Amino acid sequence: MAEKYGEVWMNVRVWLAGLFLVLPTVVLAQGRIAVVNLEQAILQTDVAQQRMEEFESNEDFASDKAQFDALRAELDQLVKDFQRDQAAMSEEGQVAARQKMASKQSDLEYVAKKLQTLQTQNAQRVMQELAPQAQEVLREIIETDQIGLLLQQQAVIHADLGYNITAKVSDKMNQMGVE
Repeated sequence: MAEKYGEVWMNVRVWLAGLFLVLPTVVLAQGRIAVVNLEQAILQTDVAQQRMEEFESNEDFASDKAQFDALRAELDQLVKDFQRDQAAMSEEGQVAARQKMASKQSDLEYVAKKLQTLQTQNAQRVMQELAPQAQEVLREIIETDQIGLLLQQQAVIHADLGYNITAKVSDKMNQMGVE
């Protein structure tokens, strides 16, 4: 019985050794492996950067940004004044100052959230606008580089920089002059 297990183990080892010898050639025959962050590739293009700058310079966004900056300055001043005068303030004065700071903080958070939402919506618009061109560029790169397996960078735990084609996609989109 021990001899039978010995033969089985020997067959398993031979089979595994053969598999390890053949597997690399099978992988090479299928093409190389690459990772991409398509969102990053699109948003790093010159066109996307231009769209983002145009959006941030439009009147509505600039107005909200100015409001955010003003609220931040007011809150910073309230905090400085409170820290400076806290020891001399009455209990009621401290409560009133804290409430005023909390109100400013709430206003600041509201405007910040509004700005963030507007920026996210704009980024999504840019992504939708440039996605078809990005897909076309990606197909070209897949064909040219003979990529057999392409993974989203977010789904990969680790990949050396040599596997990442994100910058290549951005560069090729810039070369195409995507508009």
